[in-house]
Amino acid sequence: MGNLKIYFAGSIRGGREDAELYQNIIGKLKQYGEVLTEHVGDDSLREDGENNKPDTYIHDRDMAWIRESDIVIAEVTTPSLGVGYEIAMAIQLKKPVFCFFNIQSGKRLSAMIRGSENVKIFEYYNFEDIKRSLIEIFSH
Repeated sequence: MGNLKIYFAGSIRGGREDAELYQNIIGKLKQYGEVLTEHVGDDSLREDGENNKPDTYIHDRDMAWIRESDIVIAEVTTPSLGVGYEIAMAIQLKKPVFCFFNIQSGKRLSAMIRGSENVKIFEYYNFEDIKRSLIEIFSH
C-alpha cells in the first residue's frame, strides 16, 4: 500500500479558501501512499498559482502525474476549471476518481461531476467525515 501514487486535486487559481483543508487532506493521504501533488496544500500558493512556472510546464507535469497515479482524489467544493479537467483526464485514463464536496458550502456541484458514473462523490460536513471516507476508499 505504501507505494500507492495518489493525485490530489484542489482549486488553485479558482480560489484558495480551502487551502488549509487541502493541507489536512494531503496529510491524511500520505498515510496511504505518495501524494504527487503535495504543493496543492501549500499555504504560500496563492490564486495566481505557480507563477514562476509556465502554464505549459504545469499542464504537462500534472498530466504526467495523473498518468502515473493509481488513484485521483479531488476536493470539488470550490469550482475550478483545472480540477474539472484533471478529473476528466483521470476518467479517460480509467483511474478511480473520488470527490469530496462540502454540503454546507451553499454551492452546487457541477452536473458534469455529480452526473458522472465514473466519479464517486463523498459529501461531508467536516474533516472527520473526510477521514472516515478515506478509510472506506483505501480499505477496498
